[in-house]
Amino acid sequence: MPLPEPKVKRHHIHTRKVTVNAYIREDGLWDIEGHMSDEKSYDFSTMHRGEIKTGEHLHGMYLRLTVDDKLNIHDAEAKTDFGPYNICAANNDAYKKLIGEQIKPGFTGITRQLFKGIKGCTHMTELLGPIATTAFQSVFASSRKAKEIIGQPLPEIDPDAPVKRPPHLNTCHALDIKGPVVEELYTPFYKPEGEEDDNPGIKL
Repeated sequence: MPLPEPKVKRHHIHTRKVTVNAYIREDGLWDIEGHMSDEKSYDFSTMHRGEIKTGEHLHGMYLRLTVDDKLNIHDAEAKTDFGPYNICAANNDAYKKLIGEQIKPGFTGITRQLFKGIKGCTHMTELLGPIATTAFQSVFASSRKAKEIIGQPLPEIDPDAPVKRPPHLNTCHALDIKGPVVEELYTPFYKPEGEEDDNPGIKL
């Protein structure tokens, strides 16, 4: 459903696009690839690139993380196709520092320290946020289907094993463990009002 029509006449100035795709690899690892672009609705000039035409990318960055089923980062590749300055791409290799890290609660804080200030690219670092959430959406939600796609045997489900609370509960309004969705679909983890929650949720 689109937003309501604006009540005041307006003029388009800027467009930012962020796209993230997840791929299961034949070796069982995952590639999570993000792309960010910025473009203006008018022509303008820059000192390093000269004239940038309407619709031409001011920023165009790619970032790929290769992770395993536990979201440990095995590889990281960054590429700058478009930047406002002629040295923007010189810092791409800094994102190799992500190798050995894990996407888990606190990941955003780790990346802010690794790429703080002049250590990184503002836009490339911003791209890590949607990449991390896409990794969660893909690896945890689709792991059984992904193994089926690449022909790996599915792990057996032990009916007597304790059931762990799904990590996405308490991460948004709809999945509040005191709310009706969790009560209906995740009944064992539902906490009525007044009952203390000992697991307040994931914060990347």
